[in-house]
Amino acid sequence: MARQLRILVTGGGTGGHVFPAIAIADAVKHLRPDTEFLFVGANGKMEMERVPKAGYPIEGLNIAGFQRGFSWNSLRRNLIFPFKLFGSALKARRLVRRFRPDVVIGTGGYASGPVMRAAQQLGIPTLIQEQNSYAGITNRLLAKKAARICVAYDEMDRYFPAEKIVFTGNPVRQDILSPGQKREEGYSYYGLAPGRKTIAVIGGSLGARTLNQAMAESTALLAVPGGVQVLWQCGRFYEYEYAASETAQLPNVRIMPFIDRMDLLYAVADLIISRAGALSISELCLVGKPVILVPSPNVSEDHQTKNALALVEKGAARLIRDAEAAEKMLPEALMILGHDALAFSLAESIHQIGRPKAAEAIAAEVLELAETNKMI
Repeated sequence: MARQLRILVTGGGTGGHVFPAIAIADAVKHLRPDTEFLFVGANGKMEMERVPKAGYPIEGLNIAGFQRGFSWNSLRRNLIFPFKLFGSALKARRLVRRFRPDVVIGTGGYASGPVMRAAQQLGIPTLIQEQNSYAGITNRLLAKKAARICVAYDEMDRYFPAEKIVFTGNPVRQDILSPGQKREEGYSYYGLAPGRKTIAVIGGSLGARTLNQAMAESTALLAVPGGVQVLWQCGRFYEYEYAASETAQLPNVRIMPFIDRMDLLYAVADLIISRAGALSISELCLVGKPVILVPSPNVSEDHQTKNALALVEKGAARLIRDAEAAEKMLPEALMILGHDALAFSLAESIHQIGRPKAAEAIAAEVLELAETNKMI
């Protein structure tokens, strides 16, 4: 009888790190139902709530990122950063020793670095799951001693040893697959007119000011009789500011602070406008609709722009710079919807990039590492 497998998963801070981590654990559990899991995240971050809801135990480290900026609050946090890092490294080492994992999986985020480093120092195989087309400094340092590096973009040997790279794609939620089968349900759920061309604007759970401002300044473009309809996700943070805007009052515009059924949003959309986070892009590739990406400039090393350009270079998306969104975002969307051949080409190109079995592919790598490390 095979020995029970122990897997430690670390990562979080944002949905782009948390959801892939859970998806990988689910895929491993499907293949090896008796597997014992332990997640390690950062105290106060979303993983401390999301992971237990998914049915997995989690331990928290008292760690936060280095603050960019020169405010007193940033300086104060940076002064205590080394102490938090040292304390987290000690706790990470204790957790790894106590749990004795066969493999440690890192999906990025504040807690990932100390835990992965501790595992590598103790001789435990580690697997990095890099979501972005531009690898951050932590993963680049960890890659030197990692056993496997699962990536979602081509040419990642610019950052990682080529012999360790496995192209798997990014794990995403499975309910978004086959959106065409839910189209009528989506129209009903969101109160939209069936058959009318629909633009979905996705700003994330908190919202994106640039996308919201571009929508607010597009009243004249959207007030055309018989024109498109828009499902506008403004984010909870911006709900009161933009729900009363002139654009939001148009009968063909549906503004919502939060989207609880992304599968139905994807089903009704004929074109999607979104930021360019790695998880969002991976979902959009599976959905296979024309996409306009407006990368956030407020992220480390401008990685959203690099994510977007990786698609644009393959004719799989259009890119609008953040500073130009108010002027160009809606006109570009209407132009694409007015040219069926262009819309079809964009949809086909992005759909070819999708990897619907990414979580399963990564799980297979995890099990292979565990088997190589010990007889399980």
